[in-house]
Amino acid sequence: MYKPRPIDTESIALPRDLVDLTERLAEHAHDIWAQRRMEEGWRYGPRRDDAAKLHPDLVPYAELPEPEKEYDRRAAMETLRAIVALGYQIVKG
Repeated sequence: MYKPRPIDTESIALPRDLVDLTERLAEHAHDIWAQRRMEEGWRYGPRRDDAAKLHPDLVPYAELPEPEKEYDRRAAMETLRAIVALGYQIVKG
């Protein structure tokens, strides 16, 4: 049986510049997801319909409902925290 074992990031506090980066990474993740779906033939629809390949979230990030944005933000934040927890440093060049 699969047992998830995420990297322990509970003690990681990100510096302000990385926290600010979270929103841009969340938008990027949404754009990558949407691009892949569209390449697979999905298009916007008011309700999800897998058979017809319709999805209500195939809209620009700014137009997503807040719960969907928050999902992407959490993923971005946890990725940044995992990078730091693993001993890496992120430096803007």
